[in-house]
Amino acid sequence: MTGPDEPPRRRGRPPRDQARQAEAREKLLRAGVALLTERGFGAVGLDEILSAVGVPKGSFYHYFGSKADFGLALIEAYAAYFARKLDRWFLDERLSPLDRLRAFVDDARAGMARHQWRRGCLVGNLGQEIGVLPEPFRDALRAVLADWEARTARLLEAARQAGEIAPTADPDRLASHFWIGWEGAVLRAKLERGPEPLERFAEGFLEMIERRPAP
Repeated sequence: MTGPDEPPRRRGRPPRDQARQAEAREKLLRAGVALLTERGFGAVGLDEILSAVGVPKGSFYHYFGSKADFGLALIEAYAAYFARKLDRWFLDERLSPLDRLRAFVDDARAGMARHQWRRGCLVGNLGQEIGVLPEPFRDALRAVLADWEARTARLLEAARQAGEIAPTADPDRLASHFWIGWEGAVLRAKLERGPEPLERFAEGFLEMIERRPAP
């Protein structure tokens, strides 16, 4: 008990320890995302992730209850990162709506090239393993894809309002079509180690939806 003139004692760990813990957790998530966008969940062991960031194995379980919990946290972290990326391009009002979509495609292509086409999409990679992953992963991945589709549908609705696509176009269906095809294109680009699948899909999608002026 403190006296009347003594400052109250702080309970728990000091703030500096909390900052270190938050930093270590963030490093684990960054390393996990990097490795899982390159390889699958089953192919990456905890020891490899811990070694990459210099965190002892015992400390890992201070941040995550299990590898499955870690995987769900990775999905959440990747979803937040990718939502920011989509907003960066999809909300850029300096460009027309369809040019924003083109800018996103260009940025994704540059990002894959920067990593020599070894890294793909964490959501797509995990989706290919869904048969052997814990069941909560399915709902988490579906929620992420639904969010991406909703953001894309809003962009395509803006394109419809701007007259860039047909007034009868269904932005929700087109957004779903885009992400089904885009995930396949990312997989093929990673397989072929080149941009052609991304370019072919993006060009085909835009040719399908874009209104052309009458001759």
